[in-house]
Amino acid sequence: MSQFVEYIEPLWRGLNMRELKVDEAYMVVKSHYEKPAYLYSRSEECYTCSYSYVKSMQNFTFKLNVARGWEFKVFGKDVELTTNNDMQCNDTICDSVCKLYSPATMLQEFGVYNFTLRANGSCELITDKTGVNVNLSLASLFLLVTMLLTVIRTSWCVWRSYTFIPEQEAGANVIPEQPSNRMRSLDAFRGYIMAIVLMIFVNSGGGGYWWIEHAPWNGLHLADVVFPSFLWIMGVCIPISVKSQVARGTPKASICRRIVWRSFKLFVIGICLNSINGPQMKDLRIMGVLQRFAVAYLFCGLVHTLFVQKEFLMPQIAWKRALCDVLLLRAEFLVMTSLIAIYLGLIFGLPVPNCPTGYLGPGGKHALANYPNCTGGATGYIDRLILGNSHIYQHPTAKYVYGAQAFDPEGVFGCLLTVAQTFLGVLAGVIILVHTNWSARIKRWLYWSIGLALLGGTLCFFSIEEGPIPINKNLWSLSFVLVTSGLAFFVLSLLYFVIDVQRWWTGYPFVQSGKNAIIMYVGHTVMHKMLPWHWRIGPMNTHFVLLLESTWNTLLWVAIALYLDSIKFYYSL
Repeated sequence: MSQFVEYIEPLWRGLNMRELKVDEAYMVVKSHYEKPAYLYSRSEECYTCSYSYVKSMQNFTFKLNVARGWEFKVFGKDVELTTNNDMQCNDTICDSVCKLYSPATMLQEFGVYNFTLRANGSCELITDKTGVNVNLSLASLFLLVTMLLTVIRTSWCVWRSYTFIPEQEAGANVIPEQPSNRMRSLDAFRGYIMAIVLMIFVNSGGGGYWWIEHAPWNGLHLADVVFPSFLWIMGVCIPISVKSQVARGTPKASICRRIVWRSFKLFVIGICLNSINGPQMKDLRIMGVLQRFAVAYLFCGLVHTLFVQKEFLMPQIAWKRALCDVLLLRAEFLVMTSLIAIYLGLIFGLPVPNCPTGYLGPGGKHALANYPNCTGGATGYIDRLILGNSHIYQHPTAKYVYGAQAFDPEGVFGCLLTVAQTFLGVLAGVIILVHTNWSARIKRWLYWSIGLALLGGTLCFFSIEEGPIPINKNLWSLSFVLVTSGLAFFVLSLLYFVIDVQRWWTGYPFVQSGKNAIIMYVGHTVMHKMLPWHWRIGPMNTHFVLLLESTWNTLLWVAIALYLDSIKFYYSL
């Protein structure tokens, strides 16, 4: 059972094991080499980075984060590995160099590993103490939460059975509840993907697992899916809302005013949330998550309202009928492709001082530290020009891995493709309005899902770091928009089939969470470090206890959402 909660003995060969943090292990370095030697290391997470100097190869011990693999090099003299010469060796160095790659599958949390430089100059890495399997914590917490929810549900059913009064005995005239035409899958999508489960869980630390947190630069982790998915589902709701207002006879001017007012409120709330740690105007961050929502909603809402048709007749010609949803949005498709063209033209054509044109990297140590001040290329450059360096995000994920400068993943320039992503959601919403048959809706959603995913994969060569446009949430790259939108089309298809078509599941409790998304987001952001949502007990140095805290916080907000739904309290801007 100790493996399931990552328990370790306090001491091992004189090493204090309780001082290790999550994903840390001890590396014991020993050298039998007669000449001076120097240890350098590089994490596989830091793509094309230079090696970093660790220490002279004498007997010493250091802590190492083992969430990702490492590459070690031993040189015969102290060399400066900060430029593009770092992979070059002359005979003096290479005569006494050993190189060793240690994959993440070998290194485990709370393990002890011996790195030995033999007398002949070869390297050896062996396991002195086996670490713990961090994935067992996921399994144990899943079982714990499942048992807890089962007990709560069973207790509730028992209590209801003893307190329920039949309608005949009560003499009540109960009017049966009328079925709603509202698609519960939309609320389930919004509640599951953004508001409660995934967003709050991720923002609570996600148990400290690297694949749950945001990718340092290129790549797609679980946390990277949250924001684009909610933008996309917001787009789905735009044509549904606009059509209902137009059908009631609301003038387009009035609809546009409401869109502007709602966008303004979103933007203001976002700025207020940015001042939680103190409203210092000189370095107040201007952009953010809600600000991106505001810009995307404003642009897509206004454009769709201006071009929407009050009446729609299904075409009689076969090919027009097959493409009717696309034809309805032809003007909006033109706007979207124009935004994409502007975006691509600027990131690949705009000259950035002291940076290569078309650079899409994180700067810092990336590309052997040749472009340390080029974080984000044209995207970062434009944001710094518009907002100033002090008004953008100061702690991007790339800073901790690459040593990158300040960069805003929700900056101004990325709004261009944020709008394009929201428009793809508008397309999904129009498919709902145009096609009343459930199979026609799902077919079209799946066609778009496959097409977008393949196109996005092609742009990045179906890899993390390759291709002309890698998947990158920080840059909100085109491949990122296409792949995450394709995923959103697929998830909505699945939820729609399960919840609204087959009715195998009601969407509980995610439907209730999705109905109060703005309350959930603002509430958990404001109360992020407060009891009873968050707590600290002891060193908090295991995935199990971090998962326990993140899950508790998430379930507490789910309970709040369920309570608000029970009293019929819903808030939207």
